[in-house]
Amino acid sequence: MAQFGLLRILDRSGPLTMTEFATAAELDRSTIGRNVRVIERLGLVALEAGKDRRESVVSLTRSGHKVLARGVPLWEKAQRIVEVKLGVAGAENLRNALRAL
Repeated sequence: MAQFGLLRILDRSGPLTMTEFATAAELDRSTIGRNVRVIERLGLVALEAGKDRRESVVSLTRSGHKVLARGVPLWEKAQRIVEVKLGVAGAENLRNALRAL
């Protein structure tokens, strides 16, 4: 789930430096780095040197876009099921509780 959320951030934002990505994901840089390495090994993102060679830029690969194209409808369906079961307010409370973890 965490990696899927990271792919969605990149899809919405376009290529991001590691620092920008960490900020967008509300994670520290070391955590985002570990997660990026996982999805890079899967071929879903690519790392390139940024304008400042000390900073890497993360972007979605073609495979990453394909995974999102297949996964987003399934994710949205799962969200609708949760809302049906818990109600809109209950689903939002659940999301808030999970973010707090």
